[in-house]
Amino acid sequence: MALRQKRGRLSIFFGMAPGVGKTHAMLQSAQREKLAGRAVVIGYVETHDAKATNALVKGLAQIPCRQAPSGERALDEMNLDAVLAWQPHLVVVDELAHTNAPGSRHSKRYHDVLELLEAGIDVYATLSVQNVASRADAVQQITGVTVVETVPDSVLDAAEIELVDLAPAKLIKRLREGMAYLTQNSELARADFFREGNLMALREMAARLVAERLARDTRSYTEKMQIHGPLKSGHRLLVAVNPGPVSEQIVRWTRRLADDLNSPWVALYVETPRPVARAAQAQVRRSLDLAGELGAEVITTTDDDLVRGLLRVASQQNVTQIIIGKPPGPLWRFFQQDSLLRRLVRESGEIDVHVVRGKDEPPAKPPRPWPIPDKSTGAQYLLAAAVVLAITVAAFIIGPFVGGPHAVALIFLLGVVVLGSLVGRGPSLMAAAMSALLWDFFILPPVYAFRVTHFEDGLLLGMYFAVALIMGQLTTRIRAQQEAERLREGRATALYLLTRELTEAGGLDQILHGAVRQMEAAFKAQVVVFLSDPPDQLRERAHPASTCNPPGEEQRIAGWVFKNGQRAGKFTGNLPLAEALYMPLKTSDGIMGVIGLRFRQSFPPTIHQLNLLDAFMQQIGLALDRHRLRAVSERAKLLTESERLSKTLLDSMSHEMRTPIAIIKSATSNLAEIKETDLSGPQQAMIAEIQEATERLNRLVGNVLDITRIESGHVKPRLNECDVSDLVHVAVTETEQELAQHPVTVDIAPALPVVPMDFVLMQQALTNLLSNAARHTPPGTAVSVNARIENESLVLEVADRGPGIEPESLTHVFEKFYRGTHAPTGGTGLGLSLVKGFVEAQGGQVRAKNRAGGGLMFTIRLPVDRIPPGSDETDL
Repeated sequence: MALRQKRGRLSIFFGMAPGVGKTHAMLQSAQREKLAGRAVVIGYVETHDAKATNALVKGLAQIPCRQAPSGERALDEMNLDAVLAWQPHLVVVDELAHTNAPGSRHSKRYHDVLELLEAGIDVYATLSVQNVASRADAVQQITGVTVVETVPDSVLDAAEIELVDLAPAKLIKRLREGMAYLTQNSELARADFFREGNLMALREMAARLVAERLARDTRSYTEKMQIHGPLKSGHRLLVAVNPGPVSEQIVRWTRRLADDLNSPWVALYVETPRPVARAAQAQVRRSLDLAGELGAEVITTTDDDLVRGLLRVASQQNVTQIIIGKPPGPLWRFFQQDSLLRRLVRESGEIDVHVVRGKDEPPAKPPRPWPIPDKSTGAQYLLAAAVVLAITVAAFIIGPFVGGPHAVALIFLLGVVVLGSLVGRGPSLMAAAMSALLWDFFILPPVYAFRVTHFEDGLLLGMYFAVALIMGQLTTRIRAQQEAERLREGRATALYLLTRELTEAGGLDQILHGAVRQMEAAFKAQVVVFLSDPPDQLRERAHPASTCNPPGEEQRIAGWVFKNGQRAGKFTGNLPLAEALYMPLKTSDGIMGVIGLRFRQSFPPTIHQLNLLDAFMQQIGLALDRHRLRAVSERAKLLTESERLSKTLLDSMSHEMRTPIAIIKSATSNLAEIKETDLSGPQQAMIAEIQEATERLNRLVGNVLDITRIESGHVKPRLNECDVSDLVHVAVTETEQELAQHPVTVDIAPALPVVPMDFVLMQQALTNLLSNAARHTPPGTAVSVNARIENESLVLEVADRGPGIEPESLTHVFEKFYRGTHAPTGGTGLGLSLVKGFVEAQGGQVRAKNRAGGGLMFTIRLPVDRIPPGSDETDL
């Protein structure tokens, strides 16, 4: 079957505890997949001799487990290489959290599963809730059992989870009726793990974990499909943060409700054009910081209308319940048509609204006369007065020529309208009052008297004030919106300039210089930057990009921020006596440093400044991440190129050395054939030494060439049916001269079958093992070679009675160029690397271990009944 490039899918059959039927459910699904025409194999399954489970195993192809030595006995482990060689559509793997035997390719079985997924193979696996890494501590608290074997939550995040449920009472009954699984988990049974109370808590934990992932999938789907409005499959809360004095109490109330419902929650602040006092801004910031500390997702947004902004974010976040503080004032204000709360309840649709009253709520203040405060300046009042006086003088002169006082009144009204578009509400009202009084006194008969004798004249006077009020209100609102737009434009421009500066920066120093320059311009503050040095220490000296040099006590504050990952310094609750505000510089790799700002302003940063500052810190962190990843990539490229050049050099030198070696070997052979009478004793000894050195050099060059072929992937074994006895005798004969001072015993089990292998590669592997035994053991040390069939695998053992090797070196002996501490001089450390490469190229394994009583044993395992490539049976 051809290899598939698409990543495989992982399906986890999940339950509260061992024994609920996860394996049974997994095998049932595997049988259905087989009936659907998919190639299904069992990589590893533990049936615990249950009849129903054993029946489900029948009919599914099962790959024999490999024998992994562990102490005095061998353990059955999944044969990962055999599974990869079969390339099925689906593999069944039991006990995902299992720890593999020492010496395995991966330490955990879930690592084996990840490799199968990367190869494009789907996997069915089983897992209990106590083996989930994030739940292990809670399980220990509930049951008193320390869980050692765990699976990271990231593995579950990429999997499809199927919950296998069983009532705790039924599980206990099943175990009491003699289910074999209890004996397999005797440690859990002794720890009283299967008590009904424990199982009920674990059942709830398993159900909640599955529900959390379903809620996450639902939210991802609604965001992807742009579905607006809540899908009430679960709870998701939103608390509206406002500048009120009880805002923090409402945030805490929402946290308690989220705990009761076990639901995520969002803290939202909507910026509106209405100006907010500095004290109120500080209150909003404290409430948002508190929400972040309590685990909320903090969001700030801008909108001209508070209700519209709340409902827009609620729809985007799939919120099901909105929590808002009870507005101040008497209850009857709720029934006003424009009441914020009334509008929110009316327009919320399917979203529930909670109205919460804070404890010890201060008495309501009387409402302000205007929704938007007037910010008119003295110059605007002077302008309004000057314009009205100029119109009065002009009207007094031209009044008799334009049609009387009513025509002049329209000129006054036009002046009020024009002024309403130029000045604020207060000057507009003043202009209206002055126009009415001056028109009445100087223009309207009787002149020079404040008297209105006709109804239409009174109506005209009232219109002055109505027009002034409307125009002033509209002008003030438009200007507030313009101010908010300018503020947003300034923030967007500052972020754009920072992003451009960071993008164009070529190195770390340029990134920090650009960031400091933009922060100075945006916040009107001096900036200091402290970077970290591994391992997790903050440098004592500020980076040269800094524009101020804080004293020593300030550096200690920066160290506290680096250690705790929280803001500190001026305008905060942590170490507020500092001269600057210090913030951690967070990246995906951790905290990389601390940035401090010494503001020129004496008042705390506004909510707008803090939001912009948070955005600046995020952008700087992303730039530092890009710089770090770029440096890692460049180092990786350099190492790859260096390794390629070294391999090319070794390959070239090895081929070039072959010719002079062959000439030396031929010359020494010719010298050795000269009659002994023509050569003296010392001459014969020198010839023998030259021949031995030539052989060693020839073997060294051959090893270099072979290791280069293995690493380049050019070693492709040609499997043929070979006689094991011939293989062993050829290898022993090849090393006969090296083993001349060692007694060699060969033990080959009778009636060994022919085994598919590459004869040449296996001969080289055995030869290297025998040469290694001869070179690293004293003369007279016995060397043995054994061959037998064990668990459908050919086992070849090369053992000696030498000094052995240090236990800590056992895991490194097959590494390239590795040499033990007490290894004799000579050699390059490539021999055992070649053995490993030749054996694994044929789908086998090689292990090394010290023998009881002294000595070292190398064990080679090759599968006996492998299916030849291209056979129809590979498709199962």
